[in-house]
Amino acid sequence: MPAMAEKAYKNIEFLNSRDARTLRILSEYLEPQARFARYGIRDTVVFFGSARAESSDAAQAKLAEARASSDPERVASAERACLLARYYEDARELARRMTTWSKSVQKSSRRFIVCSGGGPGIMEAANRGASEAQGISIGLGISLPHEPTMNPYITRELGFEFHYFFMRKFWFVYLAKALVVFPGGFGTMDELFELLTLVQTGKSAKRMPIVLYGATFWREVLNLPALVRWGTISPADLDLFRIVDSVEEAFDHLRTQLDDLYPEAETEGGV
Repeated sequence: MPAMAEKAYKNIEFLNSRDARTLRILSEYLEPQARFARYGIRDTVVFFGSARAESSDAAQAKLAEARASSDPERVASAERACLLARYYEDARELARRMTTWSKSVQKSSRRFIVCSGGGPGIMEAANRGASEAQGISIGLGISLPHEPTMNPYITRELGFEFHYFFMRKFWFVYLAKALVVFPGGFGTMDELFELLTLVQTGKSAKRMPIVLYGATFWREVLNLPALVRWGTISPADLDLFRIVDSVEEAFDHLRTQLDDLYPEAETEGGV
């Protein structure tokens, strides 16, 4: 008998080729869509922030080692890590509180699920806080050469690894009902400004509270009022986000906004 020809959808060499790029892009849309439907995920609260942030325990241990070494550069680096660690702990606590609250939503589908970029740092803190509240959480990871794709706190069935940044961003935006942005670098800024642009231009039709967490950091790093003075944005554009500096303020703002914007998501009890 002649050998059976290989089916195209089983041809790994073809699927990894340039000719099949459209199929790979489409799969990064359809497979997450199917999985979210299977687990009843209706919408999310997205946490962005630095992958370099560490827990307070880890940062304090590194600071002790640096001081013992008497190396000024190591000490300075460890001290910066301790400053950033505050935001790791705050993201962890905010995600825990949001998850506890979201579990009180009385609907068949799961509402306002914590979602991160899947990696370490602030992303890990968000998934960790959700896990500590005995809730599920999502990790939308991206394949990078020098960074872990998945932290250990993501709900196993809701961990994703994307190849294409733009498909990962699509899923961040498509399900998001709120956004919390902690101190971060280029990736965080990229994600923040893309979301702000979509909201400003009306390409994202839904109303979405956007919280910038860490007043000292954001007011030093972003001089957005200068854009108003130069006439490149409108004064009203500064109302697209809110800067907060405590877990309590962030939680109260997010809960109030989500209750007002989505009253059909009935809740019972408090946190």
